[in-house]
Amino acid sequence: MGIPHLLVIPFPILGHVNPLMQLSETLAKHGCKITFVNTEFCGHKQIITTGSGHDKLKRLGINFVTIPDGLSEDERSDPMKALYLLKTKMPPLLPKLIEDVNALNVDNKITSMLVTLNMGWALEVANKFGIKGAFLFTASATTMAACDCIPTLIQDGTIDSYGVPMKKQEIQLSPNMPLLDSTEVAWWAKLGKMFFTHIVEEMETLKIADWCLLNTTCDLEPGALGTSPRSLPIGPLMESDTNVSSFWEEDTTCLDWLDQQPPQSVVYVSFGSLAMLEPNQFRELALGLDLLNMPFLWVVRPSNDNKGNNNEYPHDFHGSKGKIVGWAPQRKILNHPAIACFISHCGWNSTMEGLCSGVPFLCWPFFTDQFLDKAYICNVWKVGLGLDKDENGLILRGEIKKKVEQLIRDEGIKARSLKLKERTMNNIVEGGPSSKNLQKFIHWAK
Repeated sequence: MGIPHLLVIPFPILGHVNPLMQLSETLAKHGCKITFVNTEFCGHKQIITTGSGHDKLKRLGINFVTIPDGLSEDERSDPMKALYLLKTKMPPLLPKLIEDVNALNVDNKITSMLVTLNMGWALEVANKFGIKGAFLFTASATTMAACDCIPTLIQDGTIDSYGVPMKKQEIQLSPNMPLLDSTEVAWWAKLGKMFFTHIVEEMETLKIADWCLLNTTCDLEPGALGTSPRSLPIGPLMESDTNVSSFWEEDTTCLDWLDQQPPQSVVYVSFGSLAMLEPNQFRELALGLDLLNMPFLWVVRPSNDNKGNNNEYPHDFHGSKGKIVGWAPQRKILNHPAIACFISHCGWNSTMEGLCSGVPFLCWPFFTDQFLDKAYICNVWKVGLGLDKDENGLILRGEIKKKVEQLIRDEGIKARSLKLKERTMNNIVEGGPSSKNLQKFIHWAK
Protein backbone atom coordinates (compact mmCIF):
# COMPACT_ATOMS: atom_id res chain seq x y z
CA MET A 1 0.00 0.00 0.00
CA GLY A 2 1.31 3.46 -0.94
CA ILE A 3 1.17 6.56 1.22
CA PRO A 4 -2.40 7.94 1.16
CA HIS A 5 -2.53 11.52 -0.13
CA LEU A 6 -5.61 13.46 0.98
CA LEU A 7 -6.75 16.74 -0.55
CA VAL A 8 -8.45 18.54 2.35
CA ILE A 9 -10.92 21.38 1.67
CA PRO A 10 -12.76 23.16 4.51
CA PHE A 11 -15.58 25.65 4.06
CA PRO A 12 -13.64 28.87 4.79
CA ILE A 13 -14.86 29.81 8.27
CA LEU A 14 -12.85 29.12 11.43
CA GLY A 15 -15.46 26.70 12.78
CA HIS A 16 -14.69 24.44 9.80
CA VAL A 17 -11.00 25.23 9.23
CA ASN A 18 -9.82 24.46 12.77
CA PRO A 19 -11.35 20.99 13.33
CA LEU A 20 -10.23 19.93 9.85
CA MET A 21 -6.73 21.17 10.67
CA GLN A 22 -6.75 19.14 13.91
CA LEU A 23 -7.83 16.05 11.96
CA SER A 24 -5.20 16.70 9.27
CA GLU A 25 -2.50 16.83 11.93
CA THR A 26 -3.70 13.50 13.36
CA LEU A 27 -3.77 11.88 9.91
CA ALA A 28 -0.29 13.22 9.10
CA LYS A 29 1.06 11.68 12.31
CA HIS A 30 -0.40 8.37 11.15
CA GLY A 31 1.56 8.49 7.90
CA CYS A 32 -0.85 10.27 5.54
CA LYS A 33 0.22 13.04 3.19
CA ILE A 34 -2.06 16.09 3.38
CA THR A 35 -2.59 18.94 0.93
CA PHE A 36 -4.67 21.54 2.79
CA VAL A 37 -6.64 23.97 0.61
CA ASN A 38 -7.38 27.53 1.70
CA THR A 39 -9.79 29.51 -0.49
CA GLU A 40 -9.84 33.24 -1.16
CA PHE A 41 -13.44 33.36 0.08
CA CYS A 42 -12.41 35.14 3.26
CA GLY A 43 -11.67 38.28 1.24
CA HIS A 44 -10.04 40.90 3.45
CA LYS A 45 -9.85 38.45 6.35
CA GLN A 46 -6.64 36.56 5.86
CA ILE A 47 -6.14 33.27 7.67
CA ILE A 48 -2.96 33.61 9.69
CA THR A 49 -0.87 30.64 8.59
CA THR A 50 2.59 31.50 9.79
CA GLY A 51 4.91 30.84 12.70
CA SER A 52 6.27 27.78 14.46
CA GLY A 53 2.91 25.97 14.40
CA HIS A 54 2.85 25.92 10.65
CA ASP A 55 6.50 24.97 10.33
CA LYS A 56 5.72 21.94 12.49
CA LEU A 57 2.77 21.01 10.24
CA LYS A 58 4.96 21.22 7.14
CA ARG A 59 7.50 18.91 8.77
CA LEU A 60 4.65 16.44 9.37
CA GLY A 61 3.91 16.44 5.64
CA ILE A 62 1.04 18.95 5.49
CA ASN A 63 1.32 21.28 2.51
CA PHE A 64 -0.81 24.38 2.04
CA VAL A 65 -2.23 25.56 -1.29
CA THR A 66 -4.68 28.31 -2.22
CA ILE A 67 -7.51 28.19 -4.72
CA PRO A 68 -9.37 31.22 -6.14
CA ASP A 69 -13.06 31.38 -5.24
CA GLY A 70 -14.17 33.29 -8.36
CA LEU A 71 -16.15 35.79 -6.24
CA SER A 72 -16.04 39.59 -6.15
CA GLU A 73 -15.80 41.51 -2.85
CA ASP A 74 -19.52 42.40 -3.11
CA GLU A 75 -20.46 38.76 -3.62
CA ARG A 76 -18.43 37.73 -0.59
CA SER A 77 -20.17 40.25 1.66
CA ASP A 78 -23.52 38.40 1.52
CA PRO A 79 -22.93 34.98 3.19
CA MET A 80 -26.05 33.29 1.72
CA LYS A 81 -25.37 34.56 -1.77
CA ALA A 82 -21.71 33.59 -1.47
CA LEU A 83 -22.66 30.06 -0.40
CA TYR A 84 -24.62 29.56 -3.62
CA LEU A 85 -22.08 31.29 -5.87
CA LEU A 86 -19.25 29.13 -4.46
CA LYS A 87 -21.16 26.08 -5.68
CA THR A 88 -21.25 27.43 -9.23
CA LYS A 89 -17.99 29.38 -9.53
CA MET A 90 -15.50 27.10 -7.76
CA PRO A 91 -16.14 23.67 -9.36
CA PRO A 92 -14.49 24.69 -12.69
CA LEU A 93 -11.40 25.90 -10.76
CA LEU A 94 -10.77 22.71 -8.77
CA PRO A 95 -9.65 20.37 -11.62
CA LYS A 96 -6.64 22.61 -12.34
CA LEU A 97 -5.64 22.53 -8.65
CA ILE A 98 -5.89 18.72 -8.61
CA GLU A 99 -3.77 18.50 -11.78
CA ASP A 100 -1.18 20.95 -10.38
CA VAL A 101 -0.89 19.06 -7.08
CA ASN A 102 -0.57 15.73 -8.91
CA ALA A 103 2.09 17.18 -11.25
CA LEU A 104 4.19 18.07 -8.18
CA ASN A 105 3.58 14.63 -6.63
CA VAL A 106 3.96 12.29 -9.59
CA ASP A 107 4.76 9.29 -7.37
CA ASN A 108 2.23 10.22 -4.72
CA LYS A 109 -0.89 11.56 -6.41
CA ILE A 110 -4.09 12.49 -4.58
CA THR A 111 -5.88 9.30 -3.51
CA SER A 112 -8.85 10.75 -1.61
CA MET A 113 -10.58 13.99 -0.71
CA LEU A 114 -11.87 15.21 2.65
CA VAL A 115 -14.24 18.20 2.86
CA THR A 116 -16.58 19.89 5.35
CA LEU A 117 -20.25 20.82 5.02
CA ASN A 118 -21.05 23.32 2.20
CA MET A 119 -18.21 21.89 0.08
CA GLY A 120 -20.05 18.80 -1.20
CA TRP A 121 -19.56 20.04 -4.78
CA ALA A 122 -15.84 19.26 -4.39
CA LEU A 123 -16.64 15.58 -3.85
CA GLU A 124 -18.54 15.59 -7.16
CA VAL A 125 -15.43 16.98 -8.89
CA ALA A 126 -13.27 14.37 -7.14
CA ASN A 127 -15.61 11.62 -8.36
CA LYS A 128 -14.94 12.61 -11.98
CA PHE A 129 -11.22 12.13 -11.31
CA GLY A 130 -11.82 8.71 -9.76
CA ILE A 131 -10.82 10.12 -6.35
CA LYS A 132 -12.82 8.72 -3.43
CA GLY A 133 -14.28 11.07 -0.85
CA ALA A 134 -15.27 11.57 2.77
CA PHE A 135 -16.48 14.55 4.77
CA LEU A 136 -16.09 15.91 8.27
CA PHE A 137 -19.40 17.17 9.67
CA THR A 138 -18.27 19.97 11.99
CA ALA A 139 -21.49 20.19 14.04
CA SER A 140 -22.94 17.51 16.34
CA ALA A 141 -24.22 14.11 15.25
CA THR A 142 -27.67 15.28 16.41
CA THR A 143 -27.51 18.26 14.04
CA MET A 144 -26.59 15.91 11.21
CA ALA A 145 -29.45 13.58 12.12
CA ALA A 146 -31.83 16.57 12.05
CA CYS A 147 -30.58 17.58 8.58
CA ASP A 148 -30.87 13.98 7.36
CA CYS A 149 -34.44 13.79 8.71
CA ILE A 150 -35.71 16.87 6.82
CA PRO A 151 -37.76 14.85 4.23
CA THR A 152 -39.38 12.82 7.05
CA LEU A 153 -40.06 15.96 9.13
CA ILE A 154 -41.84 17.51 6.12
CA GLN A 155 -43.74 14.31 5.41
CA ASP A 156 -45.08 13.96 8.96
CA GLY A 157 -46.04 17.64 9.17
CA THR A 158 -43.45 18.67 11.80
CA ILE A 159 -42.03 21.35 9.46
CA ASP A 160 -43.40 22.90 6.27
CA SER A 161 -41.68 22.82 2.87
CA TYR A 162 -39.72 25.96 3.86
CA GLY A 163 -38.30 24.27 6.97
CA VAL A 164 -40.47 26.23 9.42
CA PRO A 165 -41.88 24.23 12.39
CA MET A 166 -45.67 23.85 12.07
CA LYS A 167 -45.96 24.24 15.85
CA LYS A 168 -43.76 24.25 18.93
CA GLN A 169 -43.65 20.65 20.14
CA GLU A 170 -41.26 18.04 21.46
CA ILE A 171 -40.03 15.62 18.81
CA GLN A 172 -37.80 12.58 18.76
CA LEU A 173 -35.62 12.13 15.68
CA SER A 174 -35.05 8.44 16.42
CA PRO A 175 -36.19 6.04 19.17
CA ASN A 176 -32.93 6.26 21.18
CA MET A 177 -32.63 10.05 21.07
CA PRO A 178 -33.85 12.51 23.71
CA LEU A 179 -36.99 14.58 23.14
CA LEU A 180 -36.04 17.92 21.60
CA ASP A 181 -37.89 21.17 20.99
CA SER A 182 -39.01 21.39 17.33
CA THR A 183 -37.78 25.01 17.12
CA GLU A 184 -34.29 23.90 18.26
CA VAL A 185 -34.17 20.98 15.83
CA ALA A 186 -35.34 23.15 12.90
CA TRP A 187 -32.65 25.82 13.39
CA TRP A 188 -32.34 26.26 9.61
CA ALA A 189 -35.76 28.01 9.50
CA LYS A 190 -34.25 31.16 11.05
CA LEU A 191 -31.82 31.47 8.11
CA GLY A 192 -34.51 31.52 5.43
CA LYS A 193 -35.69 29.44 2.48
CA MET A 194 -32.46 29.87 0.52
CA PHE A 195 -30.33 28.30 3.25
CA PHE A 196 -32.90 25.57 3.92
CA THR A 197 -32.84 24.60 0.24
CA HIS A 198 -29.04 24.57 0.35
CA ILE A 199 -29.00 22.21 3.36
CA VAL A 200 -31.44 19.81 1.65
CA GLU A 201 -29.28 19.81 -1.52
CA GLU A 202 -26.05 19.48 0.45
CA MET A 203 -27.22 16.46 2.44
CA GLU A 204 -28.16 14.81 -0.86
CA THR A 205 -24.76 15.63 -2.44
CA LEU A 206 -22.87 14.28 0.57
CA LYS A 207 -24.40 10.83 0.04
CA ILE A 208 -21.60 10.20 -2.50
CA ALA A 209 -19.05 10.25 0.36
CA ASP A 210 -17.86 6.89 1.69
CA TRP A 211 -17.60 8.20 5.25
CA CYS A 212 -19.06 10.94 7.41
CA LEU A 213 -16.55 11.72 10.16
CA LEU A 214 -17.84 13.45 13.29
CA ASN A 215 -16.08 15.34 16.07
CA THR A 216 -18.13 13.54 18.73
CA THR A 217 -18.10 10.28 20.69
CA CYS A 218 -20.34 7.22 20.94
CA ASP A 219 -21.32 7.99 24.52
CA LEU A 220 -22.09 11.72 24.01
CA GLU A 221 -24.73 11.13 21.31
CA PRO A 222 -25.41 7.38 21.05
CA GLY A 223 -28.92 7.71 19.57
CA ALA A 224 -27.91 10.19 16.87
CA LEU A 225 -24.97 8.06 15.74
CA GLY A 226 -27.22 5.05 15.31
CA THR A 227 -29.14 6.78 12.50
CA SER A 228 -26.46 6.44 9.80
CA PRO A 229 -24.18 3.44 9.10
CA ARG A 230 -21.41 5.55 7.51
CA SER A 231 -21.19 7.93 10.51
CA LEU A 232 -17.83 7.53 12.19
CA PRO A 233 -17.30 9.33 15.52
CA ILE A 234 -13.59 10.17 15.82
CA GLY A 235 -13.75 12.88 18.49
CA PRO A 236 -12.74 14.69 20.44
CA LEU A 237 -10.35 16.24 17.89
CA MET A 238 -7.67 17.28 20.38
CA GLU A 239 -4.43 16.73 18.50
CA SER A 240 -3.04 20.08 19.54
CA ASP A 241 -4.04 22.76 22.05
CA THR A 242 -3.05 25.44 19.54
CA ASN A 243 -5.21 26.44 16.59
CA VAL A 244 -2.66 27.31 13.92
CA SER A 245 -5.32 28.87 11.67
CA SER A 246 -7.00 32.10 12.70
CA PHE A 247 -8.26 35.40 11.31
CA TRP A 248 -6.78 37.19 14.30
CA GLU A 249 -3.58 37.02 16.32
CA GLU A 250 -4.05 35.26 19.67
CA ASP A 251 -3.29 37.37 22.74
CA THR A 252 -1.30 34.99 24.94
CA THR A 253 -0.78 37.56 27.75
CA CYS A 254 -4.08 36.27 29.18
CA LEU A 255 -2.33 33.01 30.16
CA ASP A 256 0.14 34.91 32.35
CA TRP A 257 -2.80 36.86 33.81
CA LEU A 258 -4.65 33.59 34.57
CA ASP A 259 -1.56 32.32 36.41
CA GLN A 260 -2.08 35.16 38.93
CA GLN A 261 -5.73 34.19 39.68
CA PRO A 262 -6.94 31.74 42.37
CA PRO A 263 -8.12 28.26 41.28
CA GLN A 264 -11.67 28.12 39.83
CA SER A 265 -12.22 31.86 40.24
CA VAL A 266 -12.37 33.22 36.66
CA VAL A 267 -15.44 33.57 34.42
CA TYR A 268 -14.40 33.01 30.79
CA VAL A 269 -16.57 34.68 28.12
CA SER A 270 -16.25 33.97 24.39
CA PHE A 271 -18.80 33.81 21.58
CA GLY A 272 -16.69 32.27 18.81
CA SER A 273 -15.67 33.72 15.47
CA LEU A 274 -19.04 34.83 14.04
CA ALA A 275 -21.59 35.95 16.67
CA MET A 276 -22.02 39.70 17.27
CA LEU A 277 -23.69 41.40 20.25
CA GLU A 278 -26.07 44.33 19.71
CA PRO A 279 -24.93 47.54 21.53
CA ASN A 280 -27.60 47.24 24.29
CA GLN A 281 -26.72 43.59 24.90
CA PHE A 282 -22.99 44.39 24.91
CA ARG A 283 -23.70 47.00 27.61
CA GLU A 284 -25.68 44.54 29.76
CA LEU A 285 -22.92 41.93 29.52
CA ALA A 286 -20.22 44.45 30.46
CA LEU A 287 -22.17 45.71 33.46
CA GLY A 288 -23.14 42.14 34.42
CA LEU A 289 -19.45 41.17 34.57
CA ASP A 290 -18.82 44.22 36.76
CA LEU A 291 -21.64 43.19 39.12
CA LEU A 292 -20.13 39.74 39.61
CA ASN A 293 -17.21 40.95 41.65
CA MET A 294 -15.17 38.05 40.25
CA PRO A 295 -12.19 38.04 37.89
CA PHE A 296 -13.28 37.55 34.26
CA LEU A 297 -11.55 36.95 30.95
CA TRP A 298 -13.62 38.34 28.07
CA VAL A 299 -12.87 37.84 24.37
CA VAL A 300 -14.13 40.89 22.46
CA ARG A 301 -13.34 40.03 18.87
CA PRO A 302 -12.10 42.71 16.45
CA SER A 303 -14.84 43.96 14.13
CA ASN A 304 -15.68 41.50 11.32
CA ASP A 305 -16.08 44.25 8.74
CA ASN A 306 -14.73 47.65 7.75
CA LYS A 307 -17.74 49.60 9.01
CA GLY A 308 -16.17 50.28 12.39
CA ASN A 309 -19.11 48.71 14.23
CA ASN A 310 -17.10 47.83 17.32
CA ASN A 311 -19.24 48.12 20.44
CA GLU A 312 -18.35 50.82 22.93
CA TYR A 313 -17.91 50.02 26.62
CA PRO A 314 -20.47 51.83 28.83
CA HIS A 315 -19.05 54.82 30.72
CA ASP A 316 -20.02 53.19 34.05
CA PHE A 317 -18.15 49.96 33.24
CA HIS A 318 -15.07 49.52 35.46
CA GLY A 319 -13.77 46.10 34.39
CA SER A 320 -11.09 46.41 37.05
CA LYS A 321 -11.28 42.72 37.97
CA GLY A 322 -11.16 41.52 34.40
CA LYS A 323 -8.97 41.15 31.36
CA ILE A 324 -10.31 41.82 27.86
CA VAL A 325 -8.55 40.41 24.79
CA GLY A 326 -9.27 40.50 21.04
CA TRP A 327 -8.69 36.77 20.41
CA ALA A 328 -7.40 34.02 22.65
CA PRO A 329 -5.93 30.49 22.82
CA GLN A 330 -9.22 28.96 23.96
CA ARG A 331 -8.10 25.39 24.66
CA LYS A 332 -5.24 26.53 26.88
CA ILE A 333 -7.61 28.88 28.71
CA LEU A 334 -10.31 26.24 29.30
CA ASN A 335 -7.71 23.82 30.67
CA HIS A 336 -6.29 26.43 33.04
CA PRO A 337 -7.01 25.68 36.73
CA ALA A 338 -8.15 29.31 37.32
CA ILE A 339 -11.27 28.92 35.12
CA ALA A 340 -14.57 28.51 37.03
CA CYS A 341 -17.09 28.54 34.16
CA PHE A 342 -17.50 29.25 30.45
CA ILE A 343 -20.09 31.72 29.11
CA SER A 344 -20.38 30.30 25.60
CA HIS A 345 -22.34 30.66 22.34
CA CYS A 346 -22.47 26.83 22.31
CA GLY A 347 -20.91 26.35 18.87
CA TRP A 348 -19.98 22.69 18.52
CA ASN A 349 -16.18 23.22 18.61
CA SER A 350 -16.45 25.32 21.78
CA THR A 351 -18.87 22.77 23.25
CA MET A 352 -16.40 19.93 22.69
CA GLU A 353 -13.50 22.00 24.03
CA GLY A 354 -15.52 22.86 27.15
CA LEU A 355 -16.55 19.22 27.70
CA CYS A 356 -12.92 18.09 27.35
CA SER A 357 -11.89 20.63 29.98
CA GLY A 358 -14.56 19.68 32.49
CA VAL A 359 -15.69 23.31 32.80
CA PRO A 360 -19.39 24.11 33.53
CA PHE A 361 -21.26 26.12 30.85
CA LEU A 362 -23.47 29.18 30.94
CA CYS A 363 -25.25 28.90 27.58
CA TRP A 364 -25.83 31.92 25.35
CA PRO A 365 -26.69 30.55 21.85
CA PHE A 366 -27.07 32.97 18.92
CA PHE A 367 -28.01 30.99 15.80
CA THR A 368 -27.99 27.73 13.79
CA ASP A 369 -27.24 24.53 15.71
CA GLN A 370 -26.17 26.38 18.88
CA PHE A 371 -29.69 26.04 20.36
CA LEU A 372 -29.55 22.28 19.85
CA ASP A 373 -26.12 22.13 21.54
CA LYS A 374 -27.51 24.15 24.46
CA ALA A 375 -30.34 21.60 24.83
CA TYR A 376 -27.75 18.82 25.21
CA ILE A 377 -25.57 20.82 27.62
CA CYS A 378 -28.47 21.78 29.91
CA ASN A 379 -31.03 18.96 29.55
CA VAL A 380 -29.16 15.83 28.44
CA TRP A 381 -25.64 16.01 29.90
CA LYS A 382 -26.70 18.50 32.61
CA VAL A 383 -23.33 20.30 32.69
CA GLY A 384 -24.61 23.85 32.33
CA LEU A 385 -27.40 26.40 32.72
CA GLY A 386 -29.23 28.62 30.25
CA LEU A 387 -29.74 32.39 30.40
CA ASP A 388 -33.28 33.84 30.22
CA LYS A 389 -34.13 36.91 28.13
CA ASP A 390 -36.47 39.73 29.24
CA GLU A 391 -39.56 40.82 27.29
CA ASN A 392 -37.36 42.85 24.91
CA GLY A 393 -35.13 39.87 24.10
CA LEU A 394 -32.24 41.10 26.26
CA ILE A 395 -30.22 39.08 28.76
CA LEU A 396 -29.99 41.59 31.61
CA ARG A 397 -26.97 42.17 33.87
CA GLY A 398 -28.89 40.87 36.92
CA GLU A 399 -29.70 37.61 35.11
CA ILE A 400 -26.01 37.18 34.18
CA LYS A 401 -24.93 37.73 37.80
CA LYS A 402 -27.64 35.41 39.19
CA LYS A 403 -26.88 32.53 36.80
CA VAL A 404 -23.09 32.69 37.18
CA GLU A 405 -23.44 32.59 40.97
CA GLN A 406 -25.95 29.72 40.73
CA LEU A 407 -23.64 27.80 38.37
CA ILE A 408 -20.48 28.08 40.45
CA ARG A 409 -22.36 26.97 43.60
CA ASP A 410 -23.80 23.88 41.88
CA GLU A 411 -21.63 20.95 42.99
CA GLY A 412 -23.71 18.49 40.93
CA ILE A 413 -22.93 20.30 37.68
CA LYS A 414 -19.23 20.46 38.62
CA ALA A 415 -19.11 16.74 39.37
CA ARG A 416 -20.95 15.81 36.15
CA SER A 417 -18.63 18.08 34.13
CA LEU A 418 -15.52 16.31 35.45
CA LYS A 419 -17.03 12.88 34.92
CA LEU A 420 -18.05 13.72 31.35
CA LYS A 421 -14.56 15.07 30.66
CA GLU A 422 -13.03 11.75 31.70
CA ARG A 423 -15.50 9.70 29.63
CA THR A 424 -15.03 11.92 26.57
CA MET A 425 -11.22 11.90 26.69
CA ASN A 426 -11.16 8.10 27.15
CA ASN A 427 -12.41 7.79 23.56
CA ILE A 428 -9.08 8.90 22.09
CA VAL A 429 -6.71 6.86 24.21
CA GLU A 430 -5.13 3.90 22.42
CA GLY A 431 -7.80 1.24 21.97
CA GLY A 432 -10.61 3.73 22.71
CA PRO A 433 -13.71 3.75 20.43
CA SER A 434 -12.73 6.93 18.54
CA SER A 435 -9.13 5.73 18.11
CA LYS A 436 -10.39 2.49 16.58
CA ASN A 437 -12.70 4.43 14.24
CA LEU A 438 -9.82 6.64 13.16
CA GLN A 439 -7.76 3.54 12.31
CA LYS A 440 -10.71 2.28 10.25
CA PHE A 441 -10.71 5.56 8.30
CA ILE A 442 -6.92 5.50 7.77
CA HIS A 443 -7.19 1.93 6.52
CA TRP A 444 -9.82 3.16 4.01
CA ALA A 445 -7.54 6.02 2.95
CA LYS A 446 -4.67 3.57 2.37
